[in-house]
Amino acid sequence: MADCPPLHPAPSCMQDCTSYKGCGKSRVSRGTLGSRLPGSAMSPPANVGRAPGPPDGGWGWVVVFGAFISIGFAYAFPKGIAIFFKEIQDFFGTSYGEIAWVSSIMLATTYGAGPISSVLVNRYGSRPVVIFGGLLCGIGMVSAAFCTSILQLYICVGFITGFGLALNLQPSVIIIGKYFLKRRPIANGLAMAGSPVMLCTLAPLNQFLFDNFGWRGSFLILGAILLNCCVAGALFRPIRAAPATVKTQVTEEGKDALKEEVTEEAMEMSSPTNVPMENKTEEEGGKDCCEKINQYLDFSLFKHRGFLIYLIGNVLMFLGFFAPIVFLAPYAKHIGIDEYSAAFLLSILAIVDMIARPTTGIIANSKWVRPRIQYFFSFSIAFNGTCHLLCPLASGYTGLVVYSIFFGLAFGMVCAMLFETLMDLVGAARFTSAVGLVTIAECCTILLGPPIGGTLIDTFGDYKYMFIKCGAVMVLAGTFLFIMNYYNYRMLAKEEKERKAKEEDPKSVRTENEGRNNWNKETAQYGPELEPLREEQEGLKKEVNGTNEV
Repeated sequence: MADCPPLHPAPSCMQDCTSYKGCGKSRVSRGTLGSRLPGSAMSPPANVGRAPGPPDGGWGWVVVFGAFISIGFAYAFPKGIAIFFKEIQDFFGTSYGEIAWVSSIMLATTYGAGPISSVLVNRYGSRPVVIFGGLLCGIGMVSAAFCTSILQLYICVGFITGFGLALNLQPSVIIIGKYFLKRRPIANGLAMAGSPVMLCTLAPLNQFLFDNFGWRGSFLILGAILLNCCVAGALFRPIRAAPATVKTQVTEEGKDALKEEVTEEAMEMSSPTNVPMENKTEEEGGKDCCEKINQYLDFSLFKHRGFLIYLIGNVLMFLGFFAPIVFLAPYAKHIGIDEYSAAFLLSILAIVDMIARPTTGIIANSKWVRPRIQYFFSFSIAFNGTCHLLCPLASGYTGLVVYSIFFGLAFGMVCAMLFETLMDLVGAARFTSAVGLVTIAECCTILLGPPIGGTLIDTFGDYKYMFIKCGAVMVLAGTFLFIMNYYNYRMLAKEEKERKAKEEDPKSVRTENEGRNNWNKETAQYGPELEPLREEQEGLKKEVNGTNEV
């Protein structure tokens, strides 16, 4: 405010000082500057606190419990309803490939709706999104109880319930990242343990419900059970930001106002007439639209090397990730195992999975594994595929029990690190957009995986080809991720070395000093109006240096 005129100017200068003409000042009025610039009487006090960081505990553990329930239903429910597939297949007279589309569409919708879920979380927060998702899940399953064709099941169970589960999955994962930083791998492992716990419970429960109420009555009861997601969502209390954000917004508005006024002044000085601004307004409108979209989904992640490696490896992995667990119980029934023993295989898998997830989270959080957690994730995927390749060697119920134990261990390892490895690559700030973009890319292979497995069963009349296909794909995905992550780590080390060498180079320091001197000359030539722009440019330069793309 040093450039502002006195509060009580001389009468002869009163009129000119109103617009700052004749005094060598900007055309912005004193009232406008006072209301827009920081440090004025209209701006918030300077001692406003910053937004709090992740608490790493406290109410965060209650949030983990809510995420335990939401993630558990989101992951376990599409696998748990496989108990009804054999009976629904006989009821509608469909093939293995056709009935597999029910779980496939549900899983693909759960993953494919990731960007929509991410946008809604950014706009409304995790709590209302999860509550709305729980309502959709209940509506979808209750509607499915009245279906009269397999196509109607695709819509009610696949799309409606699948979309409701999508609104449970992403918000639960995102809010854990906001509540935890140092203990994030442990929190993710505990939340992800909800999937095996729910699967362990749903597998025998679904068989019990079917024996007593049929598949239609079972779907009605399951719809009511899924409404518990609304209760879980109510636990997702948002972290309240401090009023520092208000100060930042006012400061940014002040900068924008200064830039607008300086631009107008410069145009009037350089041009004798006013040039029409219609074209510029249209361009700015298009730019604002793109910026608004990019605010919710950060498409610049597709320039991120680590993100692309993760995306390609996961898309390949999901081609064989869900099919074995969907067809495990039908396979056991196919070889003559009774219904409850077949359902118990899923419970065995879920119990081992339940132990494996938090254990994996603790191991991944150790000082030896966390710096190279991508290698651990690659090994888990390859180990998962190896289990499927060896499954055809299992003959009888004992062999399938052994397969279920190792499958549960490998499945839990992968799921415990699925989102932790992504956050390790892109950081918590860009994680919301990354989850949305990854899930929509993965939905294609998730959609095709079980139906391809069902087609192989229909074609060859044997389940072993489905297991071999899934195992080969996952071993290939694990090998790809291991090799590419090794390359990524090498490139990161090389780029860090070059950055340090550049900082120590005196030429770069001299270039930066020359640029600062040029700014000082321009400031002296065009007045103090350019000073805020120089400070903003230096701030952006520091921000870019701190968040370089890898």
